[in-house]
Amino acid sequence: MKISRMAQASIAVGVIGVLAGCTRGGSEAGDTAAAVRAETTSYGSAEQLPERMAPDGTTIVVGNPAARSTVQVYEDPRCPVVEEYEQTGGAELQELLLEGEIKAQYTFASFKDNRLGGDGSKQAVNALRAALEKGKFVEYHRVLFENQAAVESSGGFTPERLLKLAEEVPGLRDDAFDLAVRTMKYRSYVTASQQAYQQTGDDPIGPGTPTIIVNSHTIDGGLYGANFEADLFRLLVTDLHEKPWTWNAAYKALREKDA
Repeated sequence: MKISRMAQASIAVGVIGVLAGCTRGGSEAGDTAAAVRAETTSYGSAEQLPERMAPDGTTIVVGNPAARSTVQVYEDPRCPVVEEYEQTGGAELQELLLEGEIKAQYTFASFKDNRLGGDGSKQAVNALRAALEKGKFVEYHRVLFENQAAVESSGGFTPERLLKLAEEVPGLRDDAFDLAVRTMKYRSYVTASQQAYQQTGDDPIGPGTPTIIVNSHTIDGGLYGANFEADLFRLLVTDLHEKPWTWNAAYKALREKDA
């Protein structure tokens, strides 16, 4: 879903107006942002990013554990709109994670299996969980979405296809990983993750994918298209990190507009 030119202009103009004329405390706001940047830990590559399972048992956390800001991402591995997000806003999120000021939290749905048939989403979520066990979630997640369109048009995410894709991640495949993929070792995780997705928001079947939440603010409505424009996504996330007051000053009103 591409953002319309009108919505894109509205976001750019609205944000520039806020930053140019409505900064709180003048240099104090800039000093705060600089202090935050000085305290962060940056990472040289995706392989260096910390990754772990959250205490809830369903959320996969990636990035600097001390980061003040969080981008929550809800995805279904078979959703083509998620694939579009991963090539645009999601790619920019990875750059932000490397800079160390932001961390990401991933929750995986598998509802597309019911709509499209088969069990490819469940198989992929299970494999992603197995990759986390090896400390290779970030790299494998990237590989899956880089290949999603081709895989979906030629049989889907089967165990053998998932293992073949795992060969693109050095050090991921071994007997334990292969067995976990072939036997759906993390089936209970797949089920619990889908349930966590369904419990998000007001809709009993879940909010849809991708759903992106930045510091408790859902990026939907008139802002939804910004998820698919890398530059705008970076601007939005950075603003909500460094200047949280911009949500009420600019973004909230833009969110309520139709894109």
